[in-house]
Amino acid sequence: MHQPFHFVFLAPIALIACATVPALASNPARAAPSATVNDPAKAANLAEQPAGLYVVEPTHTSVHWRLSHSGLSNYTARFDKISGSITFDPKTPTASRANIAIEATSVNTGLPEFDAKIAKDVFKAEANPLITFKSTKLVATSPTTGTMTGDLTLAGVTKPVTLNVVYNSGRINPFVKVQNIGFSATGSFKRSDFGVNNWINFGIGDQVDLIIEAEFLKKD
Repeated sequence: MHQPFHFVFLAPIALIACATVPALASNPARAAPSATVNDPAKAANLAEQPAGLYVVEPTHTSVHWRLSHSGLSNYTARFDKISGSITFDPKTPTASRANIAIEATSVNTGLPEFDAKIAKDVFKAEANPLITFKSTKLVATSPTTGTMTGDLTLAGVTKPVTLNVVYNSGRINPFVKVQNIGFSATGSFKRSDFGVNNWINFGIGDQVDLIIEAEFLKKD
């Protein structure tokens, strides 16, 4: 039976993910998340956030990926199970670090049988149950934006990937009464670099674009 898109990949932060402050970008042709480069209110808000360890708030964190389906459309799916943390330093944002994990079997195309095939045949989830992103470098591009480079491990292969990251805001979460901070990130990479070549010969895209929204809660 003809599969709806014949491929797949991942993300980070990350990564999934991934995402800490002034963070990641690898492909200048890809637009970073929208943000005012010099937004004094955002910069002031960032500086007011407490430093320390923050963990993923899973109900408001998402990693979506997309790639070309033979030039007909941009096939888009997501991962449902994301965990990890950031070590956040508002005084020296480039010292912040991210460590994100995604369960490979949590890929969600909206078609459960296809999800299982992708997890097994593409992500090789039986031997590699986690997709991980660990940041290695942060470069600020404004007080609230930047690029984050890190090691992405996908299907058992580790390669560097860079994301464009935007700090959105921080506040006390009104429900759990814990400090809450949020980021957006985008990036792209070639899945063939990770040995994920499924259906490329059928015209399924090699470049994977990532769209990440992430919230984190302060851990005492």
